[in-house]
Amino acid sequence: MLNILPFVETSTEPSVRYSYNKNYLQLNEKSPEMLQLSQEIKNSPRVQTMLNSRNSQGKFPWHAYQKWSGSFWTFLVLADLGYPLGDEALIPLREQILEWLLDPHRLKAIPFINGRWRRCACQEGGAVYSILKLGLADSRIEQLVHMLLKWQWPDGGWNCDKHSEASHSSFHETCIPLRALNAYWLASGDQKVKPARDRAAERLLSRSLFKNPATGVAIAPVFTKLAYPSYWHYDILYGLRVMAECGLINDPRCKDALHLLETKQLPDGGFRAEAKYYQYSQKIQTGHSLVDWGSTGKQKFNPFITVEGLGVLRAASRI
Repeated sequence: MLNILPFVETSTEPSVRYSYNKNYLQLNEKSPEMLQLSQEIKNSPRVQTMLNSRNSQGKFPWHAYQKWSGSFWTFLVLADLGYPLGDEALIPLREQILEWLLDPHRLKAIPFINGRWRRCACQEGGAVYSILKLGLADSRIEQLVHMLLKWQWPDGGWNCDKHSEASHSSFHETCIPLRALNAYWLASGDQKVKPARDRAAERLLSRSLFKNPATGVAIAPVFTKLAYPSYWHYDILYGLRVMAECGLINDPRCKDALHLLETKQLPDGGFRAEAKYYQYSQKIQTGHSLVDWGSTGKQKFNPFITVEGLGVLRAASRI
């Protein structure tokens, strides 16, 4: 069943080996082996392709939120891959992100409708998480965290839906902020943050990470489709990864999502990509990626999804 392991262990992609060592073998990220792998990730063809378009000031000559090549999305992926901490060469990209998110005119325009802030909180959440994980945080990260706490909906999540009748938060807009608040709480010990983190986690857990409680079926079909990178899109694998990071993977309400994940394993133990949110090309335009993130074939495993899936199942003691 786990014939896939030799392929993962010897992958030519260092980020796959990094994730395998960290989440499956549970090696310490500060060990010499892991630090060496992190440097390999920095110098890998995929990462170099992502960063090669920086100008002489170290910035991308396009908006921070340009999908999927802007500095915001680049940071989110680099943090996920295991890029090394504290690379000062990334500071200009960090500044692009924070100047965009903290623009006073932008902040004044955030709508407050029917008692709720309507905010795409995956943006602030993604910045908090990625900047923390890349070791480039400063006091502005605390400012973003306070904004997330202010905008949190009564049910524990966030939503950017401007329809006044919208009364439930969005999984897409909640999972990344949850991941960010957890990372911030672990890094800072700020006791104001943990209750908000717990409420956000409860929002997902109360729906078994993907189910409509009234019908027992998936809230949205895309929640059950595995993808990498998922960018802002929610799916059960991303939700389970975040639950593992929060120490909640053994909550009984994760069982249905874990079982569904297990049913998706190929005979060799790998996982395939069931959805794809980018087009691979060298063009800088919306929805395009400069990097190819692997196969979406029906019977062929995707290495990035496979290693994350195996890590989740190991964290849940399922393998």
